[in-house]
Amino acid sequence: MRLASYSLRGRPGYGVVAGEGIVDLRSRLTRLATLVDVFRAQALDEVKAVSDGVRPDVPLSEVELLPPLLAPEKILCIGINYANRGQDYNVTNNPKYPSMFYRAPNSLVGSGQNLVRPKISEQLDYEGEIAIVIGRDCKHVSKEKALGMIAGLTLCNEGTIRDWTRHGQFNVTQGKNFDATGGIGPWIVTGIDVTKPLHLTVRKNGEVTQDDTTASMIFSFADIIAYTTSFMTLKAGDVICTGTPVKKVPKADPPVWLKPGDTIEVECPQIGVLRNAVVDEA
Repeated sequence: MRLASYSLRGRPGYGVVAGEGIVDLRSRLTRLATLVDVFRAQALDEVKAVSDGVRPDVPLSEVELLPPLLAPEKILCIGINYANRGQDYNVTNNPKYPSMFYRAPNSLVGSGQNLVRPKISEQLDYEGEIAIVIGRDCKHVSKEKALGMIAGLTLCNEGTIRDWTRHGQFNVTQGKNFDATGGIGPWIVTGIDVTKPLHLTVRKNGEVTQDDTTASMIFSFADIIAYTTSFMTLKAGDVICTGTPVKKVPKADPPVWLKPGDTIEVECPQIGVLRNAVVDEA
């Protein structure tokens, strides 16, 4: 299933994407107000039952897609997690443990919504990623059982204000949490075989700038879940962005940052395409 959150003429909704339309779930599952509630209620089977074979209620072309999960308890991000990604930071050895940081929900917009370059900095950068959606509350999960905690996958453009990642001596949180600087979506896809490599491609203005598979990850989905649940409880509806591949384009000096009018597309065949254009902060 493809599960999306959306706005239709200013009214929020969520549903199952079927073809070029959406089967509305909010009117059919009235006790569950959002997709976060669906995951927390372990209601995916119920979603399938009420949506299978149902004619879509609204065309996709008429809605504004929102971040699939509007208020997850946690959005965790894994840093430097693809082979050779460390070369961007003069790191030559693979780490023993994942690097992790948080993002706030309001730092991410839905597919088709604009990324906002803030007034305070021009150094808006992009990072295409596959993101895990956790399907059940879990702690102390073994690596062997970790993939069973995944309810679905989505895509993320983990947008970053680069100079603000250097404000603190030991953290990157500031540069990762400017409002509307990243994208997530277009929807959550359930039932993907996560035991096989997933192909991730990123395009800037139509040019392929990142292209790799999850086989190149230093820490696999299972590694990430097992490690994270060793120290915290993951909740149903939590999101984990799993890292970005090395950019294929040569480094420019000075660096070339995103500017208004640029478009970033993050694609995985099993998931879809997350597409966002850039505008300046009003």
